[in-house]
Formats: sequence, C-alpha cells, structure tokens
Amino acid sequence: MSEINNLRNMPGSIQQSAAGYYQRWRLIKDTLARYGVIIGGLGILVAIILIFFYLLYVVYPLFVEASATPVSQYAVPEQSLGKTLFLEIEEQNELATRFTDNGQVVFFEAATGKTVLTQAIAVPEGVSITSFAPGSPANAGVFIYGLSNGGAVVVKDQYKVTYANDVRKIRPELSYPLGEAPLMIVETGTPLDKVALKWEDDATVIAAKTGGKIHLVNFEKEQSLFAEEAALQRLDADLDVQADGITEMLIDKNGESLFLAGRDGSISFFNIADKSAPVLRQRQNVVEAGLSITRLAFLNGDLSLMVADSSGLVAQWSKAKDELNNVVLKKIRAFKVSDQPVVAIESEQRRKGFMTFDVSGKMGVFNSTAERRLLEENFAVSPVAAALSPRANALLLQSGDGQVRFWRVSNEHPEVSFGSIWGKVWYESYQKPEYVWQSSSAANDFEPKYSLTPLVFGTLKAAFYAMLVAMPLSLLGAIYAAYFMAPAMRQAVKPTIELMGALPSVILGFLAGLWLAPFVEKHLAGIFSMLILLPIGVLLFALFWQLAPKAIRHKIPDGWEAALLIPVLLFTGWFAFWISVPLESALFGGSLREWFSRELGIGYDQRNALIVGVAMGFAVVPTIFSIAEDAIFSVPKHLTVGSLALGATPWQTVTKVVLLTASPGIFSAVMIGLGRAIGETMIVLMATGNTPVMDFSVFQGLRTLAANIAVEMPEAEVDSTHYRVLFLAALVLFMFTFIFNTLAEVIRQRLREKYSSL
Repeated sequence: MSEINNLRNMPGSIQQSAAGYYQRWRLIKDTLARYGVIIGGLGILVAIILIFFYLLYVVYPLFVEASATPVSQYAVPEQSLGKTLFLEIEEQNELATRFTDNGQVVFFEAATGKTVLTQAIAVPEGVSITSFAPGSPANAGVFIYGLSNGGAVVVKDQYKVTYANDVRKIRPELSYPLGEAPLMIVETGTPLDKVALKWEDDATVIAAKTGGKIHLVNFEKEQSLFAEEAALQRLDADLDVQADGITEMLIDKNGESLFLAGRDGSISFFNIADKSAPVLRQRQNVVEAGLSITRLAFLNGDLSLMVADSSGLVAQWSKAKDELNNVVLKKIRAFKVSDQPVVAIESEQRRKGFMTFDVSGKMGVFNSTAERRLLEENFAVSPVAAALSPRANALLLQSGDGQVRFWRVSNEHPEVSFGSIWGKVWYESYQKPEYVWQSSSAANDFEPKYSLTPLVFGTLKAAFYAMLVAMPLSLLGAIYAAYFMAPAMRQAVKPTIELMGALPSVILGFLAGLWLAPFVEKHLAGIFSMLILLPIGVLLFALFWQLAPKAIRHKIPDGWEAALLIPVLLFTGWFAFWISVPLESALFGGSLREWFSRELGIGYDQRNALIVGVAMGFAVVPTIFSIAEDAIFSVPKHLTVGSLALGATPWQTVTKVVLLTASPGIFSAVMIGLGRAIGETMIVLMATGNTPVMDFSVFQGLRTLAANIAVEMPEAEVDSTHYRVLFLAALVLFMFTFIFNTLAEVIRQRLREKYSSL
C-alpha cells in the first residue's frame, strides 16, 4: 500500500517508469513462485520414486533364484586308500576330507584335488572297520567307526587357521575326543553293524546294532581332584526292539532321542533321557505300503527328520505334542524330489535347508520353511558321496565313474517365499500351521519366522481402533464447531484442538504406556460404565434443556450450549468410575478382567488395542477435525441460507446440503487421519505389548509394520535375510499408503464432481 501511495505522489513520466518497474518485478516474482512450486512438486515426486526404487533394490535379492556353477572336476584323491564312506568340506571351501572304509582320512584341496595330508585311524591290528557314521549337523566334524571286535573309535577333524606373512593357511588334523584306544561297546567281540553318535566334551552317547540287538552306551567324563585326565563313567542299556530290520540310526544333539528306521518303512522313536531305561515313545509307519526308507537325516537343530523313500519323496517329520501332551513325530510337509529313489540327503549346518541326490545323479536343493525347491541340477552320474559346505555355498560330489566334482552355490535367502511371508507355515515343534513373526533367537539352529501377515494385521487393527475412537469425536466435533458453535467459542476451541496435534507422538506413547495402560487395567469396569453412561447423561441433559423454561434457555446465547455440557460430562464420568466398584462386586465376582477370562475365555494384556485406540485416536483427532471443520465451514453461505429459507431445519440443512458439499474435504480428512494411524510408530511401540499376534480382541496386544521396523532394524545384519525382509515390510507399508492415498484422491475427485453443482 505504501508503494502505491508513493507511486501516486510521483510525476507522470516517473509514475509510468516506476509502474513498469513494479509490474516487471511482480511478473518476475510470479514466475519464480510458479517455477518454484513446480520444481518443489517435481522434487517431491522424484524423492518418492527414488525411495520406492531403493526399497525395490534392497528387496529384490530376496527373490533371486539360487544357482550353481561348476568349478572343477578331478579324479578321486588317493583312490588306492579305499572306498569313500563320507565327504566333508571345511568352512572356507579350500580343503575337503575323504573318509575311507580302510580307516584312512584324506585331506585335499577342494578345487584341485591335490592331497594335503593323509592319516590313518587308530584301529588295532587284525581288526576291521564294519560301520561308520557322522554326527548330526550339530556335531559336524565328529565321526564314529564301528569295529569288528565290538569296539568303536570316535574321531574329530579340525582345521586350524594360521597367518604367516599375512597369508592365510589352513592346517588340518585329526583328534580323538575319547582317546585313541577303541571303546568296547560290547565285550563279546561281536561286530558293530550300525552305529550312531552324539558327542559333547563332557558326555557322549553311542548306539550300536550288534548281534540282533540295539545297545546304548553313555560315557560321561568325571574330573578327579588327584588325576590330570578325566575318567570316563559308563552306563549301558539294551533297547527292547527287534534289531534285524533296522537300517538307519540317529541320536539327536541333546542325547535324549533315538530314532531307528526299519526295512518295513517304520520309525521307532525312543526317549533316552534316562540312559539306564530307554522308553519307546512312538512307532510310526512313515512311507506308503510297498515303499522303503532309502535315507534318514536330521534337519539342522535335530528337531525334524528328513525321510526319503524309494518313490523319490522326502518327508519332514517333526517333534510336536499330541492331544495328551506327549512328544511325538508329526509329518508337516513333503517334497517330491524325483521319480527315482533318493540315495543321499545332506542338511545345511546353519539353516533349515537340505540337498538331495537320486540314483541317477539328479541333485536338488530345498528349504523346509519356504517349502520350495531352490535349485535343480542333473549330473547324470550315480553318486557315491556328496558334501555341502557349512555355509551352503559349495558342494562336492563323488560319482561312480571315479570323479569328484566341485561346484560353487549361490543361495543367499532360501527362507523367503510367497508362502512363508503371507501364508500359514507349519514350523518345527508347532501343533499346526500358523502365521508367526519371530526373526531371531539365542540358538544357532533357530528356524526364522518371517510372516508379515501378523504385522499387517496389527497395523490394520491399530488403525481400526484408532479411527473408531477418532472419527466420531473429530467429525461430529467438526460439524458442531463449524455450523452450530458461536464464533467466539469457535475461535477458542479450534486452535486448542489443533494445538493438540503439536504434541510429539513419543510423549503420547510414554503417557499411554506408563499411565493410561495401568489406569485402564485397574478401572476397566469404570471405562465400560462411562461408555454407557456418557451418552445417557448427554441425552438426559438434552431432554432437561428442552423442557426447561424459555426464560432460562434464552439466557444462553446461541452456540454456547455446549459449554453447559462440560460439568455434565465431568459428573457423569466421575459417577461411572464411582459406581464401577460395586458393579464389579455384584455382577462380575469382584473383577471384570477375571470374569472375561473365566466366563468368556478372553485374555487381557495390560498394553492392548484399547490403549492404542485411545492414545492414537487422541493423536489423530486434531488432523481430522481441522481439515473437516475447514471443509464444512467453507460451504458457501448462500446454500445454507437458501436451504433454511425453503423450510429445512438446521439438521436437515447439515445432512442434506452442508455434508454433501463438504464431503470431498471430509473424506480427505478421514483418509489423511487413516494414513497417520497406519504409519504411526512411537505410540504403538510404547503403548502395546509389541507382540505379533493375530487376535482381533481389543484386550490383546499387537505389532505394526512401522513399530517392527523401528524395533528390529538397528539389530539386523546388513544385507541379511532379516534386513531385507524389514525393507520388504517398509515397501508393503509404502504401498499401503500409496494405494490408500490414490483411492482417496480418486474418490475425492468424484465427490467433488458430483456435488460441485450444488
């Protein structure tokens, strides 16, 4: 204004020059503003697109197929030292080991076959090797030889890493954990036809099939104060089972379970926790009639047996509890590996995966949790022995033609599949398939559970209860404030509610978790009483106000009636909490929470969806209220005045004219509030038990996608499966908000076109 006044006081020519200057400057500012808005908008779009593609970049490797690449092929090292019983690769994939039937151990370079070291097992003269068995995946590197004189030798290979002149060198060696002298399993001198081993530093369990019996021996080390070496204490037991038909034996890593496979296709499951009195828990036929068990192996963790049969099927039988709470074997899944008998199963040492070979040399790599075949190769040669490296990134195959093949394997994220992320999975030791998120454990043989379904469910559940609280309060409050409330009162109420939106969500979460949750738990009956009595109290006051004399009613200016409700609401709330104690004693046996559990079977967690609904609803109310109130208040006055002039009541005008005209803005307010509820992190993180359960009960906890990312991302190893699945959760959350916002914009535009003619 001062510039215009100064311009008017100037001479004419100067006025024209100044006017041109100001006009040009205004055009420049308009152009800068226009291009600034365009650049800013395009920048936001580019940022969103870059975020989307970065999420895809991190998530994409989860769905890359596994691959295998041949590295080398060579003749069996030291073939003259005997037939191969077992192959093994060390962790760095540099050295491999071949165990022979003559008691020779050959260490050689995995890539070239060059012999590094040969050692002979300490077998007494005149005694031959009659059986051999490796330990379970948990006892990798430990082996047992059964001898013809009834003895057994336990050996352990080791790979010691040294650095000379900054060059890494791996030196192999053999050790005898229980001594070089054979342990006499049976004193009769009967050969050990089958052996199985569970080894630990302080306790070793050996099962042996000999003379038509299954003999169980437990060795425990006891250290004496006066002896340098620990003495072995021995405990023997015979199993009450017919041993003639036994073809495979396995002992789990805890030394508490023994599994015997028979020629008839059955598995006998023994509890050997008490080594002096083994108990048969279960005898189960695990293959169809007419088929036989061709291979038996533990999956990593020793909770599951992988049973291969002569039809080319590999079934997973896992320990679980039955209806009587007894631990039994249950078939949880099966893999059709081949149309020919499977002759080899090699389990991964660190994941729930395994490798199979059939008689024709067809190789398959599978993951049990993901329930999918990851890799398939046909070597077209009959396998003699096969080995999978500890990191499952290399394999060795010795074939019947006297050749060893060394392959590199790329299989980074086998646990992930569409089924394991979104479907029910039957995990080990579970009674049935379930949706589970459990990404870590203290045990190395843990089965990761990466189901995003409970997280998505928790996200929608939290948003539902938050909107259930926020929508009625905010929308009805917006209608009243914009249309019925006095202007002076509106000028005080609206800024106050909008100021609530400035409260940090971490403060709301802190108050909800440490104050609101214990308060609601203690006064649960009062909360429900208040939900019932507040509407009744408001209606009774409204009836009283309608029946009050006009002289009293006219003393209150129009639009200020809501102020009279404040003491009514306070009194009704106080009365609800006061009456809740005698109500609980009279109707619910003294505790409403215990009554829910006892009579309805509904559990109660202190931090639950009710707390989230109240706290997050409180956070969402300012957003919805502010946008909806602006939309309603912006409805042109000629529409409302015209409706009233035609005889419509104020409520008819609101429902038939105002809300319809303001519906695009109201819908936008609701969708923006929903987006805030879906993406909220700190409130749900602090106000819930953060448990990923799928229970719609308002008294149970939950875990949302955003809270899960905040909790677990700092602990996730970069580029691990866990790390990438968290990014997948972020991508799902991104898509949620994108889809909701897109739908909201489409619906808002249609509402605007439909009611713009009013």
